Amino acid sequence: MNHLDLNQSNPRSFRTRARAAMPLLRMRYWLVCLGFLVWGSLIVSKLMWLQVLRHKEFVEKAQKQQQHTFEVAPRRGVLYDRNLRELAMTVQADSVFAVPSEIDDKKATVHALAQVVHVGNDSSPVDAWTSEDQILSRVSASRNFAWVARRLSPEVAAKVKVLNLKGVYFQKEFQRFYPDNEIAAQVLGYVGVDDNGLGGMEQKFDGRLHGEPGRMYAAMDARRHVMGSTEREPEPGENLVLSIDENIQFIAEKALDAAMLRTRAANGTAVVQDVHTGQILALAIRPTFNPNDFRHTTPQLLRDHAVSDVYEPGSTFKLVTYASAIDQHIVTPDDKIDCQGGAITFNGRTIHDDKSDHYGVITVHEALEHSSDVAAVKLALRMGPDHFYEYIRNFGFGSRSGLELPGETRGLLRPPPRWGSTSIGSIAIGQEVAVTPVQLVAMVSTIANGGVYLPPHVVIASQGKDGRVTGQQGNQLTAQPFHAGEELPATLPPGAHRVISTLSAAEMRKMMEGVVLYGTGKQAQLNGYSSGGKTGTAQKIDPVTRTYSKTMHVASFTGIAPINSPVIAVAVVLDDPKGGGVSYYGGAASAPVFAQIAQGTLEYLGVPHDIDLHAPRAAKNESPKDEEHEQEHTGDVSALMAALNDLPQDDPLREAVANARAASAEPKPAKVATKSETAETMPAEEHTATASQPVEPVVEMVSVALPANMVKVPSLIGMPVRQVVMEAAAAGLNLQVQGRGLVRSQEPAAGSPVKPGSQIVVHCAR
Repeated sequence: MNHLDLNQSNPRSFRTRARAAMPLLRMRYWLVCLGFLVWGSLIVSKLMWLQVLRHKEFVEKAQKQQQHTFEVAPRRGVLYDRNLRELAMTVQADSVFAVPSEIDDKKATVHALAQVVHVGNDSSPVDAWTSEDQILSRVSASRNFAWVARRLSPEVAAKVKVLNLKGVYFQKEFQRFYPDNEIAAQVLGYVGVDDNGLGGMEQKFDGRLHGEPGRMYAAMDARRHVMGSTEREPEPGENLVLSIDENIQFIAEKALDAAMLRTRAANGTAVVQDVHTGQILALAIRPTFNPNDFRHTTPQLLRDHAVSDVYEPGSTFKLVTYASAIDQHIVTPDDKIDCQGGAITFNGRTIHDDKSDHYGVITVHEALEHSSDVAAVKLALRMGPDHFYEYIRNFGFGSRSGLELPGETRGLLRPPPRWGSTSIGSIAIGQEVAVTPVQLVAMVSTIANGGVYLPPHVVIASQGKDGRVTGQQGNQLTAQPFHAGEELPATLPPGAHRVISTLSAAEMRKMMEGVVLYGTGKQAQLNGYSSGGKTGTAQKIDPVTRTYSKTMHVASFTGIAPINSPVIAVAVVLDDPKGGGVSYYGGAASAPVFAQIAQGTLEYLGVPHDIDLHAPRAAKNESPKDEEHEQEHTGDVSALMAALNDLPQDDPLREAVANARAASAEPKPAKVATKSETAETMPAEEHTATASQPVEPVVEMVSVALPANMVKVPSLIGMPVRQVVMEAAAAGLNLQVQGRGLVRSQEPAAGSPVKPGSQIVVHCAR
């Protein structure tokens, strides 16, 4: 029987076997389906992972491979003076970048570039940004983009183009440019390499000036060839109009330059304010810097001493004492006041006038002209601490003025509950209180304008994209030069308030004129204009000993002009004037600076003369009665320094004093002078024990080796004249003695290296 016959003869058996095999076939089918399902799920999951979850990541990678992105810097806003002259503007400059992947020999290319773009040669400090090592580091760290040098001068950029290096390209960038170089440098600040404002207005208003950056996208093929580009335009920054007048600023800076050369002061500050608006017309600081050369700027040069430094004002603060007493009707300028022969004792402390001043009963205006400490103390005692403190606060002391400059401190002023038993007397003569030059000029401006305090301002308007100039309150302005006003604006600015009455202010102005005509401020007289003011001389506090220094002073003068219709107020502060045969007193060091600034400013503004013109006069010797005296050290230094704890945490004075204390903690010898100062009979001007803010240590801590063929000046402080003569003879030095009694100060300072036979001057007092 064949096979076919067998199957046909047994169909039941075949069906049975087929039915038995069906479950196995179905299982195989479903296993295959399950396998396809798992395989498909994995593929879908992977696609989901790559195309959905990681979509953004791969798009960014693709863009990096296919596009090159440049951030296009916006044009920074312009800083104008009040006449719309550019003080800070933006120009275009060439910057150089490299695409490292296109460079065959990186070291050779970088070496060639550094030879051209690096400016850190013998003529200037090392510029690490463009040194060969720095450029190579940036090129090695990136594949697609690395800066080589930014904002090159046209000459340097031309040299780089001549090299014609592979993988090196140019990009136009905006560069900050200051047309007047050093003019108003501390007010303006400067802009760093990344277009960030550093210091001054550039820092304070960086957000408004900077604008919104744009972007440029360049598409590239596989060979890194540019196929096309798209851009997002940057939005330019806002323009600001400052109250600074470029010409008045120039006058102030030139006068301050001459004073620095004449007095050899450590630094100087001059502030000119419009008395009827509070606007700052000039703010000059010396030493200064060129913001166009920001790489060579130091933090010390950038510091704005007008708002960040404080000092005990001394006799200039007597204007507050007298104005407060007159406004409270305690006295009038013609009332008599008993100066008690030049001494007053209260709560166990005696305060003296100068030993040559033994005034009895004199008028109040004469007491101010002679700068009597006794009279000022008696007026403050009649007022009482609470009323006196209220006037001090209303004049703007002890609080920030709101001037639109970074780093402003509120100064040091304790409330009456924290005053000592004799603090009211010390504060009356300008001790135990520390102020800034801006606060000082705002105070005297209050007296000038009729008794209304106006917060000082340096920003008066902003300019939008449409070119319209609008004020801070939104009103439209037109650019006009400054014109002398005669009355306050109809609507006073925020923060303005009356301090003293109009009559009291007028009486104070006449008394200030008397100081210039008959008192200690004769060198502040003008030609063709009346003027008034007050001088002050302050001893600085040594941060090492926490005591008043016998050799470091602050000379100041604050005044107004003309008297009957004031236009400007000026404050001049010279830190530690030391030489050139010029006295360190305020009347000799700072009053002439006021005269030069005020004379030039009033002539520039075309203010009519209010007194007769006269021929230039030679300096004349003043009688001792016309000179200011040296105050006693009645201030409580510890209490003044303790007032630092009351300052807010963001007050720059806290950090500055902490830095000064840290610097003084290391025992190092003090820097000494190298020249003997010329001995002169100095005016016995008012000399106030004063705490200058130790922003920079008032004694520079450096090590000095004694030169060959030189001798050290011995310390003579506290010695009687007989012993001083012996010490000077033993050192081989000539001696000039001024006064009688014990030595109170000496010039040059102890330890100074001088030639044998040099003359030293000692000032004695009983």
